[in-house]
Amino acid sequence: MSLKNKILMSFMATGVIVVFLSAIEYANFIKIKNEIAYLETTDTIRGKCLQLRRHEKNFFLYGSSEADEESRLVYGYLSDLNEILFQQLAINKKESLSTLHELVRQYEVVFTKIESSVNILKRQISLTNMDKGLISLIESTFTDIPMKAGEFLEKTAVLSPNDSLVTGLKTLDTDIYTLRKIGENIVNAANELDRAARGKVDGAVRSSQLAILVLLPLFFAVGLGMLFIISNNLANRLNRLVRIVENAGKGFFMSGSRPASALMNDRDELGILFQKFYEMENQITQRERELQIKSEELLQSRKLAAIGTLASGVAHELNNPLNNIYLSAQVLLREIGDSASPFLKKITEDVLGQTKRVKFIIGDLLEFARGRKIVAVNVDVYSLIDNAYKQIAFVTDVEHIEFIVEGENAVIAVDSEQIERVFINLFLNAVEAMQGSGVLSVRLETADGSVKIMISDTGGGIAAGDVEKIFEPFFTTKDKGTGLGLAIVYNIVKKHAGDLKVESDHGKSTSFIITLPTGGHDSEA
Repeated sequence: MSLKNKILMSFMATGVIVVFLSAIEYANFIKIKNEIAYLETTDTIRGKCLQLRRHEKNFFLYGSSEADEESRLVYGYLSDLNEILFQQLAINKKESLSTLHELVRQYEVVFTKIESSVNILKRQISLTNMDKGLISLIESTFTDIPMKAGEFLEKTAVLSPNDSLVTGLKTLDTDIYTLRKIGENIVNAANELDRAARGKVDGAVRSSQLAILVLLPLFFAVGLGMLFIISNNLANRLNRLVRIVENAGKGFFMSGSRPASALMNDRDELGILFQKFYEMENQITQRERELQIKSEELLQSRKLAAIGTLASGVAHELNNPLNNIYLSAQVLLREIGDSASPFLKKITEDVLGQTKRVKFIIGDLLEFARGRKIVAVNVDVYSLIDNAYKQIAFVTDVEHIEFIVEGENAVIAVDSEQIERVFINLFLNAVEAMQGSGVLSVRLETADGSVKIMISDTGGGIAAGDVEKIFEPFFTTKDKGTGLGLAIVYNIVKKHAGDLKVESDHGKSTSFIITLPTGGHDSEA
């Protein structure tokens, strides 16, 4: 690995460490922020609780002169506390918050009761027959020291101990004591809540400091270790990739090997580079395969063209002498008539028959060599298949042949006479292969602008070694065959921009698969 790459990887490792440390510190910062926010809330609660107690004391101390204003302020702080505690309980179900909330509720109930009692006692005091000065004295002091006021009224014999005003003052004193006790508990709970919140803030700050002191050296150590591991790993992978490229240069591709699959699992730049290299190798392999196929097709075409040229020349040279021999044999047979000996007559007939056979072979040679120009017309495939089968029925026995045509019909633009000859040739071969008994089936499939015609028979099949040769001229396994039938079929299909393949299960069946474009051929021959 170069120095530049090593430095880059070091920076990357350091960056990972910094990001990791930053993430932890950010998490601590969020935690401290939340704890501080909670501390601010508890401090607000504590402040409002203290203000509540202050206005509570003012309410009892100032008597009727400022009671309404102090009462309004008490209820205001109670409302604020209830709202804050309700919001906090919705976020945090702490028992201390729940306890404080219950104390505030109790305080509000008792204060409401005291306020009602004070109003009732004010009316009772104003309705008594006491001296106005005494009434004024009682009114100014009974909210602060209701028990003292009641005892004073008893001692001065102004009212009896069982008087409703005296008992009301004593009850008020008890309620005030209860309220002050609840208020004291509220302040204590608020102080405890505030202390706990401050303790959590201090703990979070200490944890953050400790994390920095402990994790920072650890992260640097881990970063250096990661840098070492990454650099070694990168160097090893680069060496493996270099070996793969060297092997590919020598023609040994790594498809399916263990190093290939291991590198392909990587998702970094090297993994992507290897994946692209692997795809390039597959494309090269595929291209070589296609070139091999094209080369074989080109070789076949050149071979057929060479054989066709030779056959055309030979056929032309033989055609005229054969015509003379054929005509001469006919004249000789007519001239000798019935007077000739049986031996001479048999020889003459044999010459005539063999000459006809050679003329037929020469006709096939000429057909193979030059073919005919395609005259394309639209025709449905079913009619071509039906006409072809009817024609072979006139020249061979198909009584024990089960003929099946299935699939979707299609209209194609072809030279109907030539394609019909293709079907006739393949049907005749199938009937001969089945020795007059079996199943001859034709299946049609249309897709993507082409029609696929599969012609299958239940004959003896084709030997594996012969499958690749059957379309070559003059190759035949028949005793009397010329070996040109399938070569002519192949040429006709190719001239229609089609494709012809064979599939055979030796001893069981053979299938010829013809693919023709439904729109016709690209060029005329």
